[in-house]
Amino acid sequence: MTTIRHLDNSITAHVQNLKEALVLLGARQVGKTTILQRLFPHAQYATVDNEHVRTILDRYDITAYRELVPQGTTLLILDEVHLLKDPGRAVKILYDQMPGIRLIVTGSSAFWIKNRATESLAGRKIDYHLFPLTMSEYLVQTGSVEELFYPVLRHLTASTHFPKERIYPFDAPSLTNTALRFGLYPAVIQHPQKETYLKNLVDSVVFRDLLELSLLENRPAARNLLRLLAFQIGSLVNISELANKLSIDAKTVRRYLTLFEQSFIIFTLPPYTKNGRKEIGKMAKIYFFDCGLRNALIDNFLPLESRADQGALFENLVMSEVYKSNIYGGFGYTLHFWRTTDGSEVDLVLTKSNTLTGIEIKSSNRRPNRAFLQRYPSATLTTVTPSNYL
Repeated sequence: MTTIRHLDNSITAHVQNLKEALVLLGARQVGKTTILQRLFPHAQYATVDNEHVRTILDRYDITAYRELVPQGTTLLILDEVHLLKDPGRAVKILYDQMPGIRLIVTGSSAFWIKNRATESLAGRKIDYHLFPLTMSEYLVQTGSVEELFYPVLRHLTASTHFPKERIYPFDAPSLTNTALRFGLYPAVIQHPQKETYLKNLVDSVVFRDLLELSLLENRPAARNLLRLLAFQIGSLVNISELANKLSIDAKTVRRYLTLFEQSFIIFTLPPYTKNGRKEIGKMAKIYFFDCGLRNALIDNFLPLESRADQGALFENLVMSEVYKSNIYGGFGYTLHFWRTTDGSEVDLVLTKSNTLTGIEIKSSNRRPNRAFLQRYPSATLTTVTPSNYL
């Protein structure tokens, strides 16, 4: 099974051409270690999960660091650097005092959170983000296609309107349904007990960084908040309503939402508005990076034909595909949704330079909402369905 990822070329080009440290960020178990070991099998590799390695690095002493790195090393990979007490300081010492070595570090959300208020690595690093698989990566890894592509966004480079239906050389409905039920974490593909894996992922991974950093003073409330969000993907998020349901204050809800974003669990979609009186311009929508993780939170892995949320799940899948593809492919779009007080809505609005593209995500190819084009005559509007999104 091939395990190529969209980031392969970017990471390889960085190591070949740039001197800055490469920081690969992402949630646990999205494949950070796997991609680097595959691309750089001869690099010197050190995991901070090893107590001996962590003890040396936590000394923040260049003499000790030189004892850790064999002479002649040209590329050093430090895995799970977020486990250090001060990961930014360790990377700074290595970068500044061992300039002959190219440096790659991997970290979960804790690395970013620990270093967000410091300038210790300013000018010394370039960040790359790795997410759960895209559908394209999933199709390659299951042998359904041979080359990577960018679902949804690739169509916009050739046409402003998607075809009503595409013919694929693989069982697109079956693969899509599997992704909607069990998500796209790499280990899920061949895991014999997908539900068990995902439930354990929620229990052992989702909150781990935040608990270790003592950022969740109320874990039950945090988990219940995430569960409430899972039940309302694609809906407007009302902070006050969530706070009332959880019996916590709105400030805590906002802080937890920010932490969930920083932990690569969810992402937000802000409204698009030109300050029209009828346009909604405050509340955001929230989506999950992975449908399987979302389903684990609500403990529902039923087949799609037996559940009422299949439309919301497909919308979440498309949103996450566009989000990941936009970053991996460097398309440069800004993502929004559009909604008016009288209920007119476009699920996804892409803006770039002077272009405005509305995308409606539907379970079938129905006629698009024309109110958006009436409000923005120069925009284009198209529909994405399970039959044409790939």
